[in-house]
Amino acid sequence: MSMSLWCEEDSRGPQEPQLRAPWDPNASGARVISRLLQSEERYLPSPLYVSVIQREPQRRDALAKWALEVCCESGCEESVFPLSVSLLDLFLSASLSLPVSPLCLSAACILIASKVAGSEPVSTDSLCAAASFSFLPKNLRDMERIVLATLRWDVAVVTPHDFLPHFLSALGEREKDRETDRDPEVFLSTLRRHSDTLVAMCVCDSRFLGTPPSLVAAASLSSALCGLGNRGSQLSHMTTTLATLCQTDLGVLQYYTELIEGALTERLRNGPTGSGLYPGGNKDEALEENDTERAGTPTDLREIDF
Repeated sequence: MSMSLWCEEDSRGPQEPQLRAPWDPNASGARVISRLLQSEERYLPSPLYVSVIQREPQRRDALAKWALEVCCESGCEESVFPLSVSLLDLFLSASLSLPVSPLCLSAACILIASKVAGSEPVSTDSLCAAASFSFLPKNLRDMERIVLATLRWDVAVVTPHDFLPHFLSALGEREKDRETDRDPEVFLSTLRRHSDTLVAMCVCDSRFLGTPPSLVAAASLSSALCGLGNRGSQLSHMTTTLATLCQTDLGVLQYYTELIEGALTERLRNGPTGSGLYPGGNKDEALEENDTERAGTPTDLREIDF
């Protein structure tokens, strides 16, 4: 009787779709959003940590960018990356010091996030390989235990990604009530892809560190709506709806929307293809038609220079 020791746990490529439960509209609404708003305050980093990082953001932003690259290469769900960076910030906020191997810390946060928010955890071997084997799987597991102990196993952190489906559901109801030629499902799907990209950009940018996740999600949606060609009273109504949902002042939401627009323009200008991401170099013109997928639309996280 022969026995095979071949491990096929990674035989499925990252491009193969993962099995996920469908969206349940009954699990949304004002009550769920209210509970998320109450919970998000528990997971904000300390003001001291925010001030220290914003004075010298290079190392933290580099770790966040590395985590983004690893999550993209590993085929993780969109929710894994924001959660991993939130865990990183909370750990550093509690300890106020970097370990000997910062990449090992970032990898441990990705490992935990993939177990909490992903359908399949990222393997320790792939995380070690992503860091050019600067640490061993044993070191990674030890760091995982340190992070869990420091955070007291409270790792179900509220992130901007948690608010997006609920905000989109509310916008979808408003979209169905309006008489337009566009398909609401296609519009919301496109809006979701753009919002995911903008949320990832905010997570990588220390300027948004300490901002409530609900506000980041609402501002990302508002910026995506603007980029998709929504103007005038239509954009105003949707922005007001988002401000009401995240229980913030409309002026504050507009400020963060403009901040995201400026950060996106800066990164597209400094990216590998610059304005070539959009035909003619005009983002608004490139995103004007929301019923079709534009080749230059930055829905891929790797197209933006983080």
